[in-house]
Amino acid sequence: MTIFLLVIVLLILLGIGLYNSLIQKKFRVKEAWSDIEVQLKRRYDLIPNLVETVKGYAGHEKDLLEKITLARSQAMQGNGLEKMKAEDKLSGALKSLFAVAENYPDLKANSNFIELQQELVDTEDKIQAARRFYNGVVRDYNTALKVFPSVLIAKLLHFKEEPLFEIANEAEREAVKVQF
Repeated sequence: MTIFLLVIVLLILLGIGLYNSLIQKKFRVKEAWSDIEVQLKRRYDLIPNLVETVKGYAGHEKDLLEKITLARSQAMQGNGLEKMKAEDKLSGALKSLFAVAENYPDLKANSNFIELQQELVDTEDKIQAARRFYNGVVRDYNTALKVFPSVLIAKLLHFKEEPLFEIANEAEREAVKVQF
């Protein structure tokens, strides 16, 4: 009888430990997503300044500037997978902006544009690092949901897998080319 109670207590303690581990991993996923959003907010704040600077030199590129503004707005409003897709579009629009800037020597020489461009490149690097961290945390969490014995607790308590941050459009996988 004592051995039976000991086994029951050990199983309960194991279940509590597995549950706590899954909860910790889930919160790390949320924290990692929050880190991405902080960097995205920084980028969202830089984009209007960049667009205004370009407007002064490349006013006839109105369609591109409107595309960037629309992509920024959609990315800011999205959640989860929608946000990931909107971010892909915004990255593509920004690449187009830098490509267009090559046609305007005065713009490329403008100190405000250069500073904004450097800030944006730095922010893009931070976003990339935050995405890698997020994907690593999600990988660990999703793995914990599938391995024994935590899979038993995960299924019993309806833990759900989290999506990886992936770029859907192959063209978006290319690095932004910034030339001075």
